[in-house]
Amino acid sequence: MARYVALLGSINVGGNQLKMDALRAALEDHGFANVATIVASGNVLFDHPRAADAKLEGEIAGVVKDRFGIATFAAVRTKAELESALEESPFAHKGEDKFVHVHFLAGQPTKAQFEQLLTDHEGRGPEKLAPGTRALHIDFVDGVGASKLTSVFIEKRLGCKGTARNVRSIKRIIEKLG
Repeated sequence: MARYVALLGSINVGGNQLKMDALRAALEDHGFANVATIVASGNVLFDHPRAADAKLEGEIAGVVKDRFGIATFAAVRTKAELESALEESPFAHKGEDKFVHVHFLAGQPTKAQFEQLLTDHEGRGPEKLAPGTRALHIDFVDGVGASKLTSVFIEKRLGCKGTARNVRSIKRIIEKLG
C-alpha cells in the first residue's frame, strides 16, 4: 500500500472544529490504514491501496461531511508530489517559510484562468503568485492575516477548490511521510 497525505481545507478554522482522534477513527472505519495526523489543521497521513485521484479525495471529503457535518476539500498527495511542489515554487527558497504557501488545487487551471487571477489581484496587495502543477504558489510577503488574497477569491478565478499550506508545514509533512 502507498503512503499519502490528505490536506483538508477548512478544518479547525472558521468554526469547523474537529478533534484529530475522531478524524483518525472515522477514516480507519472507512478502510484507511496507519492513519496519523500532523498538527490540528487537517493534515492526515494514511496508507491506501488505491492511487491518489479525485475519487479518493472525494471519499475523504465525504467521510468528513457525513461523520462531522463539515464540508471540506481534500488534496491527496504523495511525498514525491509534495517535494515537487516545493521544487517548482519560485518563492520556496527566497521568502520566509511561514509566508510562502502552496495552494494545492483539485485540478490544473488554464493559463487564461491564472492570468485572470493576476489581473483581478492587481493592486490588492503585495503578494507574489506563480502557477504550479495542480497548485498555486504564493509569497504572502507581509503575512497571511491581512491579505485580501483569500481561498474564495482564488477558487473563483481558477475554477477549482484548493487548500494551502506554508513551506514550514510542507517540510514537516514530508519528514513525517518518511
